[in-house]
Amino acid sequence: MMGLWKRSLAARFICFTLLSLVLSQAIVFFISWDEHGQAIRKAAKGEIFSRSASLARVLEATPPSLQTDILNASNTSSARYWISTNGLKDASAWREEAWERLAQPLPRMSFAGHSVPAEVRPDFARNTASSSGVSSQWVDLRPEAWPLSRPAKFLYLDDATGMGLAVQLANGAWLNTAFAKPAQDGFWTSKSTLALGLSALSLSIIAVFAARGIAQPLRRLAVAAEALGRGQEIVPLPETGPDDIRRTAEAFNRMQARLHRFVDDRTRMLAAIGHDLRTPLTSLRLRAEFVPDGDVREKMLSTISEIQTMTEATLAFAREDATAESTRTVDLSALVESLCDDLAELGYDISFSEGQKISYSCRPDALRRACRNLVENAIRYGERARVSVERQADSVEITVSDDGPGIPDSAKEQVFTPFFRMENSRNRETGGVGLGLSIARTIVRHHGGDIVLSNKQKGLQATISLPALDGGPPPPISRPVAGARDVASALEKAGPSSVATPTAATH
Repeated sequence: MMGLWKRSLAARFICFTLLSLVLSQAIVFFISWDEHGQAIRKAAKGEIFSRSASLARVLEATPPSLQTDILNASNTSSARYWISTNGLKDASAWREEAWERLAQPLPRMSFAGHSVPAEVRPDFARNTASSSGVSSQWVDLRPEAWPLSRPAKFLYLDDATGMGLAVQLANGAWLNTAFAKPAQDGFWTSKSTLALGLSALSLSIIAVFAARGIAQPLRRLAVAAEALGRGQEIVPLPETGPDDIRRTAEAFNRMQARLHRFVDDRTRMLAAIGHDLRTPLTSLRLRAEFVPDGDVREKMLSTISEIQTMTEATLAFAREDATAESTRTVDLSALVESLCDDLAELGYDISFSEGQKISYSCRPDALRRACRNLVENAIRYGERARVSVERQADSVEITVSDDGPGIPDSAKEQVFTPFFRMENSRNRETGGVGLGLSIARTIVRHHGGDIVLSNKQKGLQATISLPALDGGPPPPISRPVAGARDVASALEKAGPSSVATPTAATH
């Protein structure tokens, strides 16, 4: 129950609605219950006055031999009538007799030789505690207080609906009336419970629709934010609905446009710098050729070559980032296994641990490149690579292990810095240019994940952790944004010969 409360907006909405319903009903109950009791007692008092007056008139108009039958016929489940010829008892004695007569079952009646079963009388218990506060004396009723033009005696049997009336007939006898309704079940009767249940059900249905109207835009916003964090360009959210939801969608769409514009500006600037550096580098190479000292000339040409390699790697990275590869669902295990097979055919020592099929929504070419960078680093520095893909509770992990010396703990974050190399010889054949891990982590983080390096007993283990996708992200727009398209177009015009391939820029 608590888990549903924490996860579901509809559950909270329903709970608050039902709580409001219960509180409102309780307030109404406490305000109106006393008035309700008074109204019931007033109605019962009017009923006993009317019936007693009518019965008195009937008894005075009929022979004494029929009066007993008339009294038995007039008895009901809540009223008893009898005649006393020895005068009226005092209030306490009369009240005791009244309770005794009310407790007796109704007699079986016979009319014209046919037996009529007595009326079934509901059970009620005499509430002696509630009668402690009522008056113990008779109250005189004046003729104007009830239907007959003669006075009568009245008293309450208890604090509820129990009451008694005594009126003297024309022959001097007294007609006694005792009235008491069965004890009420209180406010929570079957009818009130049914009414409250129907009200709660109706309000719950309304609350579900209201909560869905709020939760759906929020869920759409959450999925869009997750997709944006994974580097996808998504369709702008619909800017409809109430003002709060509409303003939230508008703010998200503006944020997405600003982020893309910021990335495009940085990518365009990086591509322009990398492109413009090639002309002075070519000029420097030509001038270095005319340096007479051979050793100095070779050192200058080596340095220029290293700068050119770094520039071309940067330019290749900018071009690939501007391509805006579309997201699609692939078999992640098959993707990594095919990469390992390709490198194994080139003679590298690679082993892949086959696992279950894992369908994953990603940019497969970019993710393949990130994995390739890690695998090639493992081969270069750790002699061999062991690769596996596993599904965890809330993530998908691609693990690359080697048998190398590992890296110091102080350098685990520094190795992701662009152009940083653990190998200090500056030899491109052994150390690359230092962009491999930086590019790999950038790609993985664009997918919403991260790369973690850890030293094992023997070797280094690099783990790509990608978030598990509970629901599919919104469909991305496969076209590049305007700024990225301009960068890609400019790089293509520069020609493929001047830009390093992704493999060359990996390390």
